[in-house]
Amino acid sequence: MRSYIVFSMLLLIKLVSRIFYRHDLRFIGAPVPRPWHDIRLVVFLNHTSLYEPIFTGRVPNHFLWRIARHGVVPAADKTIGRPIVGRFFRFVAHKVVSITRQRDDTWFEVLRKIDPDSMIIILPEGRMMRANGLDKHGQPMTVRGGVADIIDGVREGRMLIAYSGGLHHVQIPGEHVPRIFRTVRVRLEVIDIAAYRAGLLRERTEETFKRAVKEDLERRRDFHCPPLKTPSRRRSRPEHPDSPNAEA
Repeated sequence: MRSYIVFSMLLLIKLVSRIFYRHDLRFIGAPVPRPWHDIRLVVFLNHTSLYEPIFTGRVPNHFLWRIARHGVVPAADKTIGRPIVGRFFRFVAHKVVSITRQRDDTWFEVLRKIDPDSMIIILPEGRMMRANGLDKHGQPMTVRGGVADIIDGVREGRMLIAYSGGLHHVQIPGEHVPRIFRTVRVRLEVIDIAAYRAGLLRERTEETFKRAVKEDLERRRDFHCPPLKTPSRRRSRPEHPDSPNAEA
């Protein structure tokens, strides 16, 4: 029953998104057959707003059904604890696990929820970017190491990396009313998890593997994310993450 409720919720979000927003969604990298299939991990980079479910406006229905049947989403306890927003986010996937921002029992509960059919959806930066391009504590937006735990646990299938163009032109954290009739942008990249893991593990220990994942995803984010629609964050174009000049 829960799967049907979640699927209905996702279809409603998609419909509202299609009505009120334009979507610029493109795949990047080498073309892969059936890019929405065999996805075990979705990594969403450049977290700027709680309104990010509007990106579902161009997501195929069969992928939404997969989220409803097998999706596992770690969600911040602060978000889940909100009276209205928290109730909404509890129904964006089959299993929504409330976590702190620490490597504690709540995080290990996420790992225990993963089974061979699961598709994990994670926002690995762990907090939202404010209008000044930093988090609420004034720190740079970095990727945290939990995503490496998931990659190391899943080990096969595909990873879909979603590079968000940001939603500060729709809603900046702290604002209550979103702006409508805007264009939202996202770039998608499909990567084989086994090959990705093997490439980063080469000549590395488990601990340096985690650091390598974090640095690689930050490099990919800074290269592939479409520019934010606010003038407050400007960043120079880094090396392409697969360039021979990019650091390993």
